[in-house]
Amino acid sequence: MGTPVNITLGSHVWVEDPELAWIDGEVTEIKGTNATILTANEKTIVASISSIYPKDTEAPPAGVDDMTKLAYLHEPGVLHNLACRFSLNEIYTYTGNILIAVNPFQRLPHLYSVHMMEQYKGAAFGELSPHLFAVADTSYRAMINEARSQSILVSGESGAGKTETTKMLMRYLAFMGGRSDTEGRSVEQQVLESNPVLEAFGNAKTVKNNNSSRFGKFVEIQFDKRGKISGAAIRTYLLERSRVCQVSDPERNYHCFYMLCAAPPEEVKKFKLGDPRTFHYLNQTNCYEVSNVDDAREYMETRNAMDIVGIGQEAQDAIFRVVAAILHLGNVNFIKGEDADSSKLRDDKSRYHLQTAAELLMCNEKMLEDSLCKRVIVTPDGNITKPLDPESAALNRDALAKTVYSRLFDWIVDKINSSIGQDPNATSLIGVLDIYGFESFKINSFEQLCINLTNEKLQQHFNQHVFKMEQEEYTREEIDWSYVEFVDNQDVLDLIEKKPGGIIALLDEACMFPKSTHETFAQKMYQTYKGHKRFSKPKLARTAFTVNHYAGDVTYSAEFFLDKNKDYVVAEHQALLDASKCSFVANLFPPLAEDASKQSKFSSIGTRFKQQLQALMETLNTTEPHYIRCVKPNTVLKPGIFENDNVLNQLRCGGVLEAIRISCAGYPTKRAFDEFLDRFVMLAADVPEGSDEKSACASICDKMGLKGYQIGKTKIFLRAGQMAELDARRTEVLAGATRHIQRQIRTYLTRKEFLGQKKATIYMQKLWRAQLARKLYQHMRREAASICIQKNIRADRARKCFTNLKASATVIQSGLRSMDARNKHRHRRRTKAAIIVQRELRRYQAHKAYSQYKKATLALQCLWRAKVARKELKNLKMAARETGALKEAKDKLEKRVEELTWRLELEKHQKVDLEEAKAQEIANLQNTLTGLQEKLDEAHAAIIREKEAAKLAIEQAPPVIKEVPVVDNTQLELLSSQNKELEVEVEKLKGKIEEFETICSALEIDSKASLTEAEDAKAKAIQLQEVIERLHTNLSDLESENQVLRQQALAASTSAEESGHLNSLKDRVAILESENESLRRQTAAEEKTVPPEEVFGSAKNLENGHQTEEIQATKEPRNPVIVLAKQRSLTDRQQESHDVLMTCLTDERRFDNGRSVAAWIVYKALLQWRSFEAEKTNIFDRIVHKIRSSIEKSQDDTMELTYWLTTSSTLLYLLQSTLKFSNTNKAASGRNRSSRTTLFGRLVQGMQPSAVGLEKTSGYSGMVGISNDQEMVEAKYPALLFKQHLAAYVEKTYGMIRDNLKKEINPLLNLCIHAPRPTRPRTLRDVTKSIHLSTTAKQQTSYVQWQNIINKLEHTLTFMAENHVPSMITRKLFHQVFSYINVQLFNSLLLRRECCSFSNGEYLKMGLHELEQWCLKAEDEAARSPWDELQHIRQAVKFLVLHQKTQKSLEEITKEICPVLSITQVYRIGTMFWDDKYGTQGLSPEVIKQMRKLMTEDSVNMTYPSFLLDVDSSIPFSVEEVSQSFHGETISLSDVDPPPILRQRSDFHFLFPDIA
Repeated sequence: MGTPVNITLGSHVWVEDPELAWIDGEVTEIKGTNATILTANEKTIVASISSIYPKDTEAPPAGVDDMTKLAYLHEPGVLHNLACRFSLNEIYTYTGNILIAVNPFQRLPHLYSVHMMEQYKGAAFGELSPHLFAVADTSYRAMINEARSQSILVSGESGAGKTETTKMLMRYLAFMGGRSDTEGRSVEQQVLESNPVLEAFGNAKTVKNNNSSRFGKFVEIQFDKRGKISGAAIRTYLLERSRVCQVSDPERNYHCFYMLCAAPPEEVKKFKLGDPRTFHYLNQTNCYEVSNVDDAREYMETRNAMDIVGIGQEAQDAIFRVVAAILHLGNVNFIKGEDADSSKLRDDKSRYHLQTAAELLMCNEKMLEDSLCKRVIVTPDGNITKPLDPESAALNRDALAKTVYSRLFDWIVDKINSSIGQDPNATSLIGVLDIYGFESFKINSFEQLCINLTNEKLQQHFNQHVFKMEQEEYTREEIDWSYVEFVDNQDVLDLIEKKPGGIIALLDEACMFPKSTHETFAQKMYQTYKGHKRFSKPKLARTAFTVNHYAGDVTYSAEFFLDKNKDYVVAEHQALLDASKCSFVANLFPPLAEDASKQSKFSSIGTRFKQQLQALMETLNTTEPHYIRCVKPNTVLKPGIFENDNVLNQLRCGGVLEAIRISCAGYPTKRAFDEFLDRFVMLAADVPEGSDEKSACASICDKMGLKGYQIGKTKIFLRAGQMAELDARRTEVLAGATRHIQRQIRTYLTRKEFLGQKKATIYMQKLWRAQLARKLYQHMRREAASICIQKNIRADRARKCFTNLKASATVIQSGLRSMDARNKHRHRRRTKAAIIVQRELRRYQAHKAYSQYKKATLALQCLWRAKVARKELKNLKMAARETGALKEAKDKLEKRVEELTWRLELEKHQKVDLEEAKAQEIANLQNTLTGLQEKLDEAHAAIIREKEAAKLAIEQAPPVIKEVPVVDNTQLELLSSQNKELEVEVEKLKGKIEEFETICSALEIDSKASLTEAEDAKAKAIQLQEVIERLHTNLSDLESENQVLRQQALAASTSAEESGHLNSLKDRVAILESENESLRRQTAAEEKTVPPEEVFGSAKNLENGHQTEEIQATKEPRNPVIVLAKQRSLTDRQQESHDVLMTCLTDERRFDNGRSVAAWIVYKALLQWRSFEAEKTNIFDRIVHKIRSSIEKSQDDTMELTYWLTTSSTLLYLLQSTLKFSNTNKAASGRNRSSRTTLFGRLVQGMQPSAVGLEKTSGYSGMVGISNDQEMVEAKYPALLFKQHLAAYVEKTYGMIRDNLKKEINPLLNLCIHAPRPTRPRTLRDVTKSIHLSTTAKQQTSYVQWQNIINKLEHTLTFMAENHVPSMITRKLFHQVFSYINVQLFNSLLLRRECCSFSNGEYLKMGLHELEQWCLKAEDEAARSPWDELQHIRQAVKFLVLHQKTQKSLEEITKEICPVLSITQVYRIGTMFWDDKYGTQGLSPEVIKQMRKLMTEDSVNMTYPSFLLDVDSSIPFSVEEVSQSFHGETISLSDVDPPPILRQRSDFHFLFPDIA
């Protein structure tokens, strides 16, 4: 990282600290090669100068977004920059084109919204703030432009957020490439839904993470030729198979084993499982549970996830059968058999587990036992069966378990891929690699060696990529880089994987020898790599060895290396499971080739691991890589905690520091010429005047004696340590200038002090003279005071005497006055009591009178209302009698319904009364029965008492008396007879109850029949009413047709040539009148007789809105040939009129007093032709088609669009003010208008017309005002649909004009957001006068760009004024455009740190001032009112150019400076701000701390808002607002001059007011 040089007294440096890793301090003393440093925590440390690094005191407090911009690219600088940005919730940071993502451990939804995706869409890399969307967008653009596959390598340790990062990357790729849905789920959703399944079978608890992935995952997002997502696939690599059989304490095996043991009882019983502690593969460690994880719940969630990814219930049961079989296999133990080197099952328990495993795998138990205890060796002479000793049998068992689990995992991955759907024709892909990071534990075994080998391979790939990027930049800048050395780790890779001679090769060789042990393997390594610089042996170690990785030294324990590496593919196992009765298990082991199935082959896990790793590297080498390094800031997984040691270790393991080493090997410091001169301009005192920037930079470096630097085309490249040398010299120059300034200030302060002392001396003399005068005055005062005291003493004595007399008199007076006062008080109390009694009495009397008045008033009101109601009822009855026979029939039906209803109610009441009577009678009988029962009980009790008395008497009688039994049965017989009578009465009552129930059921049946009859009658009445309404509608249609024909005949009378046709029209009118009369008579007759279905067959509608009725009358018709010919002639003339009207709509572009002539003509023609009242017409479709085609042809022509906006809005207003809609039309079109939320849908809500000054045709003599709804046109459904289409095209045209204006000003806004840097070479004089010149240049540039924007706005405003667009629409459009300007400028400000500077704030302020001046000078109100839409950017700019920000409190900022901005927005601007003009600081730490606290509370309450603004693309007005925009004008349509093309046609004479 470069050796720190030029460390002087007062230098700010970084020094190592055991607690904080690195801590900043100031050098207070230097002795030789040691320096004494006063640290920030007030401690004094002595350290070697070679171990400390310089600190950039001018680095922004918020850090830099790209760490290649750091002045000192070293370990403490990188760590400090990440910590600064993390404290501000800036979790993403670039290191060149590498993204570092720090896990915030909290929700930051504003960073991943759709609006944020739109901001990064198409943005150049590095233009906006660091974000993973920028990496995803860069890879997507590279794939599209270069037609090359891309890969994004996401790495980091467990808990660093790799999975979440992968999820967000896929979201963005789906956003860019469109969504390819399968069964309603997008591709990235399906990939993410597979995560729970893969985690269950591929994740386990490790020392550092409770859910660590023990396999690598490469997600391929496949794209077609158009760049749309066409498929996806998940490739898994490097599954840790040895974990199935061997687990270290305190880790766990794969999650699926523990989930299955915690499954529901029926599942556990089916698979014959139990406590995990009873299984050998799980009890090798003492960890069986994970905190905050419920294995039973995880089991159910995994089952649900399997359902989602398409794994059926049968396949799920088979999967978990295999998992359970593996657990049972682990409990199969062996002992020595009868023969030497043979083995057999240890006990019955092992036999039970073997039987269970065979049962679950559905294979032969004996064959399974033989495959574990014996080995078949194939020889030329035949097969030899060799028994295995117990140790070999156990290894054979573990090999089977690992093979089965590996095959199962591969099957699950293949099933998930088939569910997602791959595209074999995909042209390119973007792969996202999520793989485990570098691992170094207290005890490291074979798994850690494989994992670290993977990371070494990826690190080499990473180093090559970083070195390539460095080379590209050097080539681009045309500098010599031939001597820059590449930092390579090939020697470590050779140490581990080289064949022969690598550690894995030695391990495979040891596994081939039966007598090899881990100790012999370790000794072989010690001998082989004795002199290797990357390999070492720890002291006093017998089996341990240390490998020097890129991330540091890792010590491995060779114990269990041999066991974990052995992976036999046994032919007996293959044959056994291939013959399984379970098709699932058999498919896991498809038949092998004949030569492969003859014998068992040794397979090394390490070798297979190398092969998979090589396949992964080949895949990555075919793609263009992009890197994201995820970092876990703390081990407690809580937000706001940044542990330096932990992060530093991850930076080492993630290769970030290795990338810095590569940069330091070349030119770690790269600065643009202007930045370099801005920083070191004070070192250029001797540089000749007139030198350009490039020469000035070279002169400064040469003057400072720098060697090895290079000058590029736009940047200067410095070697490691040279920046520190320049800073040291700069510090000396600044220190000298500081001393000179201090000397001048001290001189000024000394003179100022002397003048102050002189002035003070004169002032002291004046004070002393004043003191003497005061003493003389004091003596005189004392003498006068003594005289005054004597006088006062005499007066005091006289006053005391008087006071005593006065006190005595006062006592006497007070006694008398108190007695009088008590008498008066007593009198007042009595008076007050009397008043209270009188008041309560009067109140009671008044309240009583008021209550009586109130009751009387209510009675009078009720009587009066009853009188009015009776009068109204009388009127209604009179009106009802006039409705005719149909009304009477309807009343009869209603009365019949009422009668039936009354009868039903009466029957219900009778039923209720009957049930009540029955219940009453039953209750009476029950009471009687109860009484008789009580009497019977009393009789029985009396008999018992008599018997007891008799017994007592017998016992007391003398023994000489002979006992004579006496039995009295009279009472018993009496009671028995009464009991029988009661039973007879109960039977009678039961019979009566049954009769009552029969009667009730019969009444209920009758009531139901009556109700059904009443409902049928009501339905018939409703149906008959609908028939009558339809007949009335047909009558009105025929009358309207007669009226149209009369009008056409009258218009035709002006031409002498058509007199013959006039006669025929008159005949037609007479015929229709006679038909109308007959139809009226027929309707009156059919109102009573004709069913509804026979009424509709007679009506036929013509296409242009004129309706005819062909009714088969009794009189003879006229000649049908003549009638049809006349109808054809009428249709042709109407079609010709429509064509002329369409020509007028397209060609007539005049405006008469601000009114669209074309809209007036169309409206008046439609009104004259009664098209609005037609049930079917095509004129509306032609008008809509003409408007649509014209708009589509002129999508980019604002002038043309504004004309059509005016025409369509005017026509819409005329329709809105003239038409009314009947209930039948509303019901007929209800299904088409039920769910509309835009202007197109809000039409239904605005059916009530406005009272405006519009005029309407009355006859042929022009227009008269509309007075009420009775004079308005009742529109049919086609008219409603036409109105909806007009509203839709008003919306569409408005949106096209608005979007065109946005499209024109958007490139200009991108130029306005950031003050441009001068591109021409600057001289040294230019540098020294940069402030003035930059201000002038910014003013000129700002004026040009903003003037272009103003010109665009002015042109649009002019077009809308020339075409008389309603002022409301113009105002709304400019409001939305100004809002768009506000959103674009404000969002760009928040996403680009280089824009949040003081000078850029001045640049924006000048531009906004130009826009404000245009708004103030504009004559149109529509251009003046939208200025308030720029509140966000105006307040943000006001904050940027604010001086003394550190003195402002949070309340002042949020309430006075930026009241519109949210806390999140102010926080982001405040933390990104940097003063490039005066070098002042931003907000105070206290204010930032308060804002962070408020933001944390918002995030806890789930209200964390996005700091970006959203673009409003809605339609901001409704039909009512369009109508109201014309209210200020009185639109008179009678004085509009029609165009010449219509004056020549007689069928448009109704447009001329002089025709009577």
